[in-house]
Amino acid sequence: MKVVFDTSVLVAAARSRNGASFQLMSMLPAPRFDIALTIALYTEWQAVLTRPEHVPSGVSVDGVLGYLRYLASLAQLQDVHFLWRPFLRDPDDDMVLECAVASGSTYIVTHNVKDFRRVSELKVQAITPADFLKLLRT
Repeated sequence: MKVVFDTSVLVAAARSRNGASFQLMSMLPAPRFDIALTIALYTEWQAVLTRPEHVPSGVSVDGVLGYLRYLASLAQLQDVHFLWRPFLRDPDDDMVLECAVASGSTYIVTHNVKDFRRVSELKVQAITPADFLKLLRT
């Protein structure tokens, strides 16, 4: 199964080792799912996760960038040959949705499920990290 990780999942994993986001990141590479990624989404990951407030204590920006390169090496790089923006309220969310649709992903894993309400129209489901973990365990 293919999934797209919204940036909110990576931010949550960087902030706390106790949550579902960190558990998902710790599972990688995962035999039960593959991550889809576009260059646009990867660029957003870099921009957001290298902000001082998101860099974990004791980790350098170079360390964060190295981890993101590792995630990218695990991901299926997806080209997007279509745009239908605006579909969602936030253009950054549209970028995540475009990755999911182009890659045939089943889920967008996000802490902001409410921002992705319309995605079911495009045969994608927004799901929280905790709910995705429960799904993987069943």
